[in-house]
Amino acid sequence: MTYVVTEACIKCKYTDCVEVCPVDCFYEGENMLVINPSECIDCGVCEPECPAEAILPDTEDNLEKWLELNTKFSAEWPNITSQKEPPADADEHKGEEEKFDKYFTPEPGEGD
Repeated sequence: MTYVVTEACIKCKYTDCVEVCPVDCFYEGENMLVINPSECIDCGVCEPECPAEAILPDTEDNLEKWLELNTKFSAEWPNITSQKEPPADADEHKGEEEKFDKYFTPEPGEGD
């Protein structure tokens, strides 16, 4: 099992999860984070820290797309190991649906 970051992170990109991760397995895209599944130790400490409830165990139904996306982009985006301020409009996008089609970008973030 591993944890994956889902659509709920897009345009929110809260980094509370990054701060508690003991193995630094988060990677930063322009408008979301992902987890490297091969680095994740399945400890679960990140899941309750996410204000957008975007982190889920890959054992939940219909997360195959997100596992693939996390795997792909964790190999391309820079590592992030410390908490940053969320985007100014993060709270406006929290809970919004269909964010992937509207906003996802494969562009990398800044990382650390």
